[in-house]
Amino acid sequence: MKEFYFPKKIEIKAQKYWEKNKTFKVFENSQKKKYYCLSMFPYPSGKLHIGHLRNYTIGDVISRYHRMLGYNVLQPIGWDAFGLPAETEALKNNITPKDWTKKNILYMKKQLKTLGFSYDWSREITTCVPEYYKWEQKFFINLYKKGLVYKKMSLVNWCEYDKTVLANEQVINNCCWRCGNLITKKNISQWFIKITNYANQLLKDLNILNKWPSKVKNMQKKWIGKSKGIKIIFKIKNLNKNIKIYTTYPDMFMGITYIAISMYHPFSIKESKKNINIFSFIKKQTFNINTKKYFKEKKKLGIFSGLYAIHPINKKKLPIWIVNFIDLDYGTGAIMGVPAYNKNDFEFAKKYNIPLIKIFCFKKNNKEILYNSGEFNGLSRKEASKAIIKKLINLKIAKYLTCYKLRDWGVSRQRYWGTPIPMITLEDGTIIPIKENELPINLPKLKSLNKNSLKSLKDYPEWFNINFNGKKAFRETDTFDTFIESSWYLHRYTSPNFEGIINPVSANYWLPVDQYIGGIEHATMHLLYLRFYHKLLRDEGLLITDEPVKSLICQGMVLADTFYYINNKNEKIWVSPDNIFITRDKNGKIIKAIDNKNNDLIYCGMKKMSKSKKNGIDPQKMIEKYGADTMRLFIMFSAPIEMNLEWKESGIKGSYRFINKLWKLIYQHINNKYINIKNKILDKNYKNIKYMLNKTILKVTNDINKKNNFNTAISSIMEFINFLSKLNKNSKKINLVMQESFSVIVRMLYPFIPHVCFYLWKCLGYNSNIDYVKWPKIKYKYLIKEEILIVIQVNGKVREKIMVPINFNKDKIKKFSLKMKSVNKYILNTSIKKIIYVPKKLINFVTN
Repeated sequence: MKEFYFPKKIEIKAQKYWEKNKTFKVFENSQKKKYYCLSMFPYPSGKLHIGHLRNYTIGDVISRYHRMLGYNVLQPIGWDAFGLPAETEALKNNITPKDWTKKNILYMKKQLKTLGFSYDWSREITTCVPEYYKWEQKFFINLYKKGLVYKKMSLVNWCEYDKTVLANEQVINNCCWRCGNLITKKNISQWFIKITNYANQLLKDLNILNKWPSKVKNMQKKWIGKSKGIKIIFKIKNLNKNIKIYTTYPDMFMGITYIAISMYHPFSIKESKKNINIFSFIKKQTFNINTKKYFKEKKKLGIFSGLYAIHPINKKKLPIWIVNFIDLDYGTGAIMGVPAYNKNDFEFAKKYNIPLIKIFCFKKNNKEILYNSGEFNGLSRKEASKAIIKKLINLKIAKYLTCYKLRDWGVSRQRYWGTPIPMITLEDGTIIPIKENELPINLPKLKSLNKNSLKSLKDYPEWFNINFNGKKAFRETDTFDTFIESSWYLHRYTSPNFEGIINPVSANYWLPVDQYIGGIEHATMHLLYLRFYHKLLRDEGLLITDEPVKSLICQGMVLADTFYYINNKNEKIWVSPDNIFITRDKNGKIIKAIDNKNNDLIYCGMKKMSKSKKNGIDPQKMIEKYGADTMRLFIMFSAPIEMNLEWKESGIKGSYRFINKLWKLIYQHINNKYINIKNKILDKNYKNIKYMLNKTILKVTNDINKKNNFNTAISSIMEFINFLSKLNKNSKKINLVMQESFSVIVRMLYPFIPHVCFYLWKCLGYNSNIDYVKWPKIKYKYLIKEEILIVIQVNGKVREKIMVPINFNKDKIKKFSLKMKSVNKYILNTSIKKIIYVPKKLINFVTN
């Protein structure tokens, strides 16, 4: 063993061994319990960032740990390779999206191998290759034949910057989830998958996801948005027409003073053709919706239609207002306005001088009852709900209705770099699927590298104009939303070369995923879609489980210091930490910062690492400087995995020092010339080491296995190493237990720092490969203490702490305590009135 730790040498050696011997390649094995560990796969953007590193390190630690427990562990990796960023970068770098993606994959794959992640590389998948997307095209055709796919004109979310449609889930605060620009509304023809058919299943099955974060489940529950209410028909005065409204508050029915209807409702559109004022209102509000000012102010505006609905019970006229704030796709697109009891209704009514009616009052027992409500006067709200519903149903104008906020998944995207949707349209407008023997439908070859050539498949007439049975036909020119590819990649990993979407035998062996790791930002997009897709595959007869993932970890963000200055245009100019000179006070607080152009910088605190704030750290530089194991250790030790991690190079240095300390101790142990001495101190050291060793194994195992508290597990190992470093080791007996201790330490650290442990295991004299050794077992007999600590008090104040044999009773402890000078001096010249004894903890002498 070399005296000093050189990470690069040992890391390359371990990585070459793993690759040559295919150490982490796995097969289905019915004789072993499986464990499928998966981190969300990366988009091949060019380089790994620290967020990637954290995600994949967590997954690798869990994978290596479970291999040591004896599981058959699958940990695969692949590339989420379609999407708009490739088009953008292709234009910048004068390279095709395909070549840009391929180049990035090669570089990032090299980075992943440098970090020593234990992937089964034989299962690597890339979503932009025909061998992958052929099967999602085929599956889409199957869904179409089952009636789960349709195309329709739809008012969609449109990102003008990216020139594509966004699903509802991809709109955050009315802005594009990717570029942050405000979305607009467009009415275009789109393909949809009927996720709403599965809304109740998706909601109900959240109850079986016991190992998912509550926050994620609550976000999905809210997004699905189930509500139970009634749909009621209102006749329109002087017209043979009606309006249907949906409400979950039938007890408020007698308090209605107006009807509000979405400006996109068929009723509104029809009235706009008759009334120029309504037409102008809808046109203006449609334009305003696409402005930042509108979204910021969120004004609730409306126009009176000139028509009235008739209240079906009290026969009062209710003005029908066309408004800009009702979602057409929820309920019926029309609501009853009850301004006396609803804040939004009140604000709207106040603005347009619409009256309100109070219908609730309180009895002496503080119970709300109805008044101003005719036949329902005197009923409690609960009683009134039942009575009103019964009345409306008897009138045959109402029925129960369950509604969901969840909308069908719009999967059309108007971009080049994506999976072509496998449908064609005949000249007469008939839509049919591509013949299966013609799959996959590949993208046309790029004719040039410019903005227009990447804009849409419509720019390739020679590709989309085809002959179908001697007649002219047209390929679909939209491509799939890339969330399609990422919704079934976890299934494809189980059989990456299978001639079909998945091999049911392999899939049902490995699935569901035992541990999934990824960001909480995917809660109502990717994590919802993959649950939906799993159910589609189940209903295709390919899977036997209802959910794709047993346990979910949502790791926290990685934060780093941010700095900027204000330029002469009053703009914030963010500066990379590579170009900053920092002055700190004695406590490490930043007191001054300037960049390499001598600009005085403003420190903006720790923010999420991002390109926009230029506070990202290149992990490759850190790996070259400190080694991959140091990076892995820092990531797992610096914060609980669900919490944000603050990036500090001082923490990296601390992890590096720890590995060097371990290396030095083992080096000294291996070269130790012990003297065979027997005395009480050495025997006591032996017992203490055995106790501390097994106590550490117990703590580390519980922290990892039950709590995912990897940082406290590492801390316990560090404490044990500090304990060992202070011991007198000059005896054969002590040296043997030190050998055992280092054997345990190296095994427990192996999931975190596999390269150095791979090397140290051999240095300790073991012929076996640490990649196949078992996790250390706890020897509980050494955890039984022979001595216990007793606190001695006089009048409640601690005067001494002593170790006594565990079998000492109260009398023996009393006798032993009173003989001690440090205790006896406080009792002299007094009499003991009372003795308080807490077994195995303390004894307290109370004097006068």
